[in-house]
Amino acid sequence: MSEAWAPGQTVRMPVRLSIGDFAKMTYLSIKALRRYHDMGLLVPAEIDPDSGYRYYEASQVAAGQVIRRFRDLGMPLEQVREVLDAPDAATRNEVIVAHLRQMESALQQTQQTVSSLRALLEGPQEQIEVEYRSVGPARVVAISGLVPMAGINPWWSAAFSELHDAVSAAGLRRTGPDGALYSGEFFEEDAGEVVAFVPVGPQGAPAGRGRAHVRTIPGAELAVTVHNGSFGELDRTYGALGTFVSRRQIGVPGPIREHYLVTDAHTADESQHRTEVCWPVFHNRGEGT
Repeated sequence: MSEAWAPGQTVRMPVRLSIGDFAKMTYLSIKALRRYHDMGLLVPAEIDPDSGYRYYEASQVAAGQVIRRFRDLGMPLEQVREVLDAPDAATRNEVIVAHLRQMESALQQTQQTVSSLRALLEGPQEQIEVEYRSVGPARVVAISGLVPMAGINPWWSAAFSELHDAVSAAGLRRTGPDGALYSGEFFEEDAGEVVAFVPVGPQGAPAGRGRAHVRTIPGAELAVTVHNGSFGELDRTYGALGTFVSRRQIGVPGPIREHYLVTDAHTADESQHRTEVCWPVFHNRGEGT
């Protein structure tokens, strides 16, 4: 005669499960279970003092399955611990939502990369329009630092957030779009000086707190083109502009400049973003574009 059982049915004694059976029931390997035990993430209900064998209770199966699902979503183990240790549903949900947002951002980046690869494989580089521009020295409020290429995005965002706060707090008059200078070492050595700046008028300065300070950006002769779209596609415009400059043999040493005409501060639609890319050249207005 078979015995019927339903989830949630009361049993008189805990069901002791070997680590092997528990692995089968949760789809977690024995190696993973041992690791989670060492971390205190999923501790066996009983450990045999003589053999060291780990035993689990049936009530722990759900916790194991939850852990596996979060790991399938790529959630770091420390975040999994925060979920399991959350004192209430609201705290637990905050951790889960934060991770889902990270996943959405990563998915968006992956989709952009795939789109970029398709464009590179399916057709030639689009033609760009280039103008020669002579710019004089500019007074700016700036933040500079030695920045690794892999860490440029968070550094860039934090720097401009601080710059905007400093300019606003000091009541300074903006005289142009945000910009940045990228040293040759930034590209060549995977880390180098980056200067984020906001052009301002001749009067006033930040209060002196924080990293923002007044400095002068030197003048330069530049070959300038406009990149339309996200920063993830910016290298294509760099490639086109660099080719333009190299073919004419007009490049000179100096930092690459970027001017941010339209950013996410203006619109969330990255296809509408506009960035000027400015390559240092020697004065040669006789060349066509």
